[in-house]
Amino acid sequence: MLLVCLSFGWGPAEQESAADPHALAAASLSRIEGEIELAGLQAVVEVLRDRWGVPHIYAENVDDLFFAQGFVAAQDRLWQLDMWRRWLEGRSAEVAGADRFEVDRIMRLLSWREGLTDAELASYHPESERILSAFAAGVNAFIEHRGDNLPVEFRLTGIRPEPWTARTPTLRTTLTGVGGSIVADLRRARRVAELGAEEANRRDSPDPFYELAIPRGLDLSVITEEVLEAFSNSAGRGFDVPLLPEYPTLEAQAEQWTFPLPPGHRDEIGSNNWVISGALSTSGKPMLANDPHRQVGNPALRYLAHLDAPGWSVIGAGEPALPGIAIGHNEHIAWGLTIVGTDQIDVFVEQLHPDDPSRVLYRGEYEPLHVEHETIEVRGEAPRDVTFEFSRHGPILYKDIEHGVAFAVRSFAQEPGTAPYLGSLRVNQASNCLEFLDAMDGWKSPSENMICGDVDGNIAWRAAALTPNRTGPTPWYGRLPVPGTGEYEWDGFRDDLPEELNPERGWIATANHNIQPPGFHPPIMFKSGPTYARFERLAAMLSAGGSNDGLFSVEDFERMQHDAYSSAGASAVRLFRGWSSSDENIEWARQQIADWDGVFDRSSTAAVLYITWRREVLGEVSELLGAVSRSTTADSQAVVEDGLRSAIARLTEQFGADRSQWRWGRLNVQGFRHSLLGAFDLPEVEKTGGAGTVYANGATFREIFDLADWDGGVATTAPGQSGQPGGPHYGDLIEGWANGEYFPLAFSRAAVEAVTAHRLVLRPASE
Repeated sequence: MLLVCLSFGWGPAEQESAADPHALAAASLSRIEGEIELAGLQAVVEVLRDRWGVPHIYAENVDDLFFAQGFVAAQDRLWQLDMWRRWLEGRSAEVAGADRFEVDRIMRLLSWREGLTDAELASYHPESERILSAFAAGVNAFIEHRGDNLPVEFRLTGIRPEPWTARTPTLRTTLTGVGGSIVADLRRARRVAELGAEEANRRDSPDPFYELAIPRGLDLSVITEEVLEAFSNSAGRGFDVPLLPEYPTLEAQAEQWTFPLPPGHRDEIGSNNWVISGALSTSGKPMLANDPHRQVGNPALRYLAHLDAPGWSVIGAGEPALPGIAIGHNEHIAWGLTIVGTDQIDVFVEQLHPDDPSRVLYRGEYEPLHVEHETIEVRGEAPRDVTFEFSRHGPILYKDIEHGVAFAVRSFAQEPGTAPYLGSLRVNQASNCLEFLDAMDGWKSPSENMICGDVDGNIAWRAAALTPNRTGPTPWYGRLPVPGTGEYEWDGFRDDLPEELNPERGWIATANHNIQPPGFHPPIMFKSGPTYARFERLAAMLSAGGSNDGLFSVEDFERMQHDAYSSAGASAVRLFRGWSSSDENIEWARQQIADWDGVFDRSSTAAVLYITWRREVLGEVSELLGAVSRSTTADSQAVVEDGLRSAIARLTEQFGADRSQWRWGRLNVQGFRHSLLGAFDLPEVEKTGGAGTVYANGATFREIFDLADWDGGVATTAPGQSGQPGGPHYGDLIEGWANGEYFPLAFSRAAVEAVTAHRLVLRPASE
């Protein structure tokens, strides 16, 4: 038996290579083969990593299953786990310095403060405490097992990870609202003050369209630029950590320059999912596809795993810091998700007492703000003391003594059970889509279009999220701040969210569009300036049928997920037809686009010409198309030619005079920079897709399942399962992902054994 709980010393040879980051990384790789004894296990656990780095975990009981999931996630992603924890706990300044102080202050102010209450635990799963405790124990077991030989990032920075608790996976933040819907609400309020409600609403073009009513008693003049700035604080999870001074020859990560493109055409982050009934599939069983999109990074946001123990048999993807599987399938159902955009956050404008700003007006009386004090550690400085204030509506993010108001955030994250994705623990054990819909009653965050297919032939969808029931004396749908004086409130949460079960058309699809059925009231969200190109394209492909006598196969779904056709681009092609230019360079470019099929293939010269041209005439495309429709093309031709001239100049400057090198992939490049050290960066790849197509840029994880054959499931992810530089699964999936290739998600034990590349046995420690 091999017993590994080693601490690596550094002799003369190792010290000579200490300046070589790759040697440092190689010396700290996790052991993924052989045997390890661990305190805390009850029985033997097998971890079979397949050729693509997916761990298939076989345990004899629930405690060992989630212990092993925590251990294995830490093996591959401990640095990512530690940075995630520091971000959500508001503890990044203690390792990154004063630039992160304000971020930490906001993170703590907006955090869930009640801990693991009974309501919190009961929300996720009947055995939440057991699962969370086991998962945290597994993370801690890896930290203890590694001793001083932690992953290379810890050696380079001198950081030591702290033990996890059952509470750690439940960390969450309100910042999705601060950076998104709340800022939009405040900006809208300022436009209303400037333009009036009717004009501001017209410019918003909300979908669904509702008249914009100013809440009674709301003084728009108090929503100043300073208020907007306070709510616009950027508090992303990424931050820089300095290297130790003993590594002077190593350079930390530097910024990279990217070529600017029109909004929505390069860095769009959307998601697609769809499910069809057996009547539309070649196998006669439902089929499901999902490509949820988030920011692409290194390591990947998502982590794939297979969990197998009595009562549990589930495979798919989640985030490495969370137990269970957020997106995937068990023996009975498959499921997927896309963001709905449910409005789960509001700003309440509290009226301060004129002589005592520690009290606010509520229903005719002034009540005290709740006050808490904390200390934030700051690298290189003395600790800083901070004071937080809370009204009954939530944390006070900004206080304006001059105007006598304070701005409080009322958020879903102040409610129990709102840690993201942990609602999937119930889904992991659902036996059919009816049980899946029941499980959606406990899904609170994030707001997701959850779709399901089951082996009995059912398909289903729910717009799942903890959704406030807003009440007030005037119509209030969350698009503007409201007074905190008691007239406007959240009166519980809604139980009438949109859903479908076995629709007659035989398919369900979502792509971040307005999913509310006609007449659904009151709305749960609004889309501004709706563009539903991805959904419309999916609906067209699903309605047209598959390639096998109208029926769909897994291969059809693969083509759909990688569909790079742009209806907007194809429509614009007519602007380049029916005329010619006397300038040979412009004529060459015109012909390229005129013959284009509208597909954003990475090798396409026409696509890169079109998107660069569009950047030059941004805002004029609709008018140009209208002119063509009216046959008034003389002026429009001049605009098109001027745009092409500028596009040619820009591409020449960017890529040189050799036009054979002008291709869409040169613009649509995806990099995989290491968060700490440039030496660990992975290769960039040129990509097909983007530009608002179904094959959007934000998707690394994809899944496709035919419920007639669980071993036939396929997936993609990038850059790799491991975040450890130099490991066998660090960056090994990039090329296949960029080429649109899938790998199998083996599910049966026999199928897993056939693709196993690394076999690790975890044993209970000997007494």
